[in-house]
Amino acid sequence: MPTFGNGRRVAIVAGVRTPFARAGSALKDLTAIDLGRAAVAELMQRSDLDGALVDLLVFGTVVQSVVAPNIAREVSLLPHFPKTLQAYTVGRACASANQAITDAADQIALGHAHIALAGGAESLTQVPILHSRGMRDVLVAASKAKSMSQRLAIFAKLRPKDFIPITPAIAEPSTGETMGQSADKMAKLNGISRETQDRYALASHQKAAAGTADGRLTAEIVAIATPPAFEMLASDNGIRRDTTYEALAALKPAFDRQYGSVTAGNASPLTDGGAVVLLMSEERALALGYTPLAFIKSYAYAAVDPCEQLLQAPVLAVPVALQRAGLTLPDIDLVEMHEAFAAQVLSNIQGLASKSWAARAGFSDATGDVDLTRLNVMGGSLSIGHPFGATGARVLTTLCNELARRDGKFGLLTVCAAGGMGHAMIVERT
Repeated sequence: MPTFGNGRRVAIVAGVRTPFARAGSALKDLTAIDLGRAAVAELMQRSDLDGALVDLLVFGTVVQSVVAPNIAREVSLLPHFPKTLQAYTVGRACASANQAITDAADQIALGHAHIALAGGAESLTQVPILHSRGMRDVLVAASKAKSMSQRLAIFAKLRPKDFIPITPAIAEPSTGETMGQSADKMAKLNGISRETQDRYALASHQKAAAGTADGRLTAEIVAIATPPAFEMLASDNGIRRDTTYEALAALKPAFDRQYGSVTAGNASPLTDGGAVVLLMSEERALALGYTPLAFIKSYAYAAVDPCEQLLQAPVLAVPVALQRAGLTLPDIDLVEMHEAFAAQVLSNIQGLASKSWAARAGFSDATGDVDLTRLNVMGGSLSIGHPFGATGARVLTTLCNELARRDGKFGLLTVCAAGGMGHAMIVERT
């Protein structure tokens, strides 16, 4: 069987996540560090792994804390681990956890590590609010003043506009377009109707509700005691179990209010949550008595011009990952595709069936048609939620667990990301 890296196979042993909660709701009082620690602590408990055996912890986050920018190091300081554990933080927008996972996998494949934890966390409730430039200049100058009168003179320079805070925007610095505007543009360019988007979103909620009810999704989750009453949250709170097509169709466009088709109902919500996976070299997993869920077969990253179709880069990454694995799309038993927007998922599916997009990736034939019965079989980010830095680990965990339940062999995951970036990974069960 083909091997990954330099011949060492990288095993995915387990994965755990917190519940995913809409920003400003149940997890609003927990930081990204809190959420990351909760997922990692539970993974260590479930796997019954001695923390001293872990060589590396890699974590991703998107909206970093200005007071604790290396979230990985803060998570690694849990009492489960020695303080000497190597830990670092990575960022690749919505594919940050995927970057953490492939970084850790590379270290294992190279022989630099045997056991690694990789994932990410995000609190989109607790995003940093910045002062205006004028306010910052005044505060810096005031901090250098030598007397109270000098400070008062400096503060007297403040104007009403200086008190207006700067909030982070989910927009491209290069284009000024928000994610939603980009998704609207993709829907128009690819001829994807509002009805198609709403029906896809409805199916996502229905499948996620079923996966929660039968315990498949909740099996991945560590229950969280949520302040201030410390009530337990044990499942995702964004899944609309009782939504209907009519309810989704009644929502107004959220971005292009006159001609748009992207709404709050067919877009992923701002979400808080954390997720992590346990990776090991095959030999170390077997020596410790673990049965891997799957092995990393291959992966690829790609990018497109952000001015074009911002969230279409997975279409370029998938054929490369398949080629590296020696597979074709019909060989894949399950597909997990991150759902930033229904328009994005449907555009990605359309792109994979396109010869012109295949040509841009360097292939003469289209990658192929995605079997919708094998796609996101327990819903996806539209319903489950999307904490930017955590989603990649959630998607991988969900894919591996469901592949095992169905006794499948090959799984494919894709994640689109801001900046016009995309990721694809193939996993294999043996």
